[in-house]
Amino acid sequence: MSTGLRFTLEVDGLPPDAFAVVSFHLNQSLSSLFSLDLSLVSQQFLSLEFQQILDKMAYLTIWQGDDVQRRVKGVVTWFELGENDKNQKLYSMKVCPPLWRTGLRQNFRIFQNEDIESILGTILQENGVTEWSPLFSEPHPSREFCVQYGETDYDFLCRMAAEEGIFFYEEHAQKSTDQSLVLCDTVRYLPESFEIPWNPNTRTEVSTLCISQFRYSAQIRPSSVVTKDYTFKRPGWAGRFDQEGQYQDYQRTQYEVYDYPGRFKGAHGQNFARWQMDGWRNNAEVARGTSRSPEIWPGRRIVLTGHPQANLNREWQVVASELHGEQPQAVPGRSGSGTTLNNHFAVIPADRTWRPQPLLKPLVDGPQSAVVTGPAGEEIFCDEHGRVRVKFNWDRYNPSNQDSSCWIRVAQAWAGTGFGNLAIPRVGQEVIVDFLNGDPDQPIIMGRTYHQENRTPGSLPGTKTQMTIR
Repeated sequence: MSTGLRFTLEVDGLPPDAFAVVSFHLNQSLSSLFSLDLSLVSQQFLSLEFQQILDKMAYLTIWQGDDVQRRVKGVVTWFELGENDKNQKLYSMKVCPPLWRTGLRQNFRIFQNEDIESILGTILQENGVTEWSPLFSEPHPSREFCVQYGETDYDFLCRMAAEEGIFFYEEHAQKSTDQSLVLCDTVRYLPESFEIPWNPNTRTEVSTLCISQFRYSAQIRPSSVVTKDYTFKRPGWAGRFDQEGQYQDYQRTQYEVYDYPGRFKGAHGQNFARWQMDGWRNNAEVARGTSRSPEIWPGRRIVLTGHPQANLNREWQVVASELHGEQPQAVPGRSGSGTTLNNHFAVIPADRTWRPQPLLKPLVDGPQSAVVTGPAGEEIFCDEHGRVRVKFNWDRYNPSNQDSSCWIRVAQAWAGTGFGNLAIPRVGQEVIVDFLNGDPDQPIIMGRTYHQENRTPGSLPGTKTQMTIR
């Protein structure tokens, strides 16, 4: 029966004891992919092929005796063959969560009348991320028109989550290999906090899981957010929302972030402003600590106890951790100080929700052509505002019918109150689509053009001197 600290690694398709862990470094933070780097040794496998390892699931387990302290699983994304002295072989490996795969796919696609849970659920399912759960306490209304424009699935997911004030993390089960991605919009839905004592004198109580270093810092960050937008359906609407930051007694309040367009068309813009404010100030107050506990990771809450500075003995939300383990005796013939484990972590006060900072939206690099669509058999298809629907040339998901896009406004030569020029593009005609502020979610038709199957009136170039309206 083992009594000490030890680390093991298993890889699907290989014997459980194929590798011995020499060292590992696990980097984790909210709303990012964890990275697990391992140094390994094997006496069984002096030669391995990449196809035996890459894209397989790997499982790191941290033990204290026969008790599991922590499990982490992920996809082997990188593998290196090291030195071979004929008796043993050294290897290096990188493991990332299944969500890492979303960074390898780039796409152009349209989502219509779907909320954030539905949109992200589609992305995750297509990438094989089946173990995930949404923990939402706030309203996240459906979006009429939402475009993934040349982004990787991962970048699109991160951008959309940030817009909606959602952070994500990996939840690791301690007693099994279960692990799931959690999408959350409030600190209140995180697992219950657990106490961990302050003890800077770790040499006298090496078996006690405690916090040995804890440093609290603050910095000046943006103090307020103002967002503004416009909708043609309510041209007189102010379309402005203001949000002041919290907990800024130590700084001036002149550091305003003005965001236009705010990408909202109604009262939900107030939430967008609040989530932006939380994101800009997510690192305004941060404490960094050191511990030997493997149970401190992003997505958990801890309560510090016994610290001589009383105001630090409170509940904290873990936002990042770096877990480093050394097991030098795993290499036969190598001496060392024995198995060690250190955790350098970052936390923020748990009376506020950490949210990701806003991410830049891709801009459309100029106008593009599209074809007007509608129901089968209809020549003209529009709504009460003269808007039409189109099929974009890059769209490979939607059929060419009445649901191929959102309703798109059409620029006219003259637009007055009840008078002016009106010419509705007909189904099958090619139009030139631009995008307001370069936003792929806000297309607008600026012109029309002929093509080979939709020829000009008359007989060019013979009728080149004629101006035609027909």
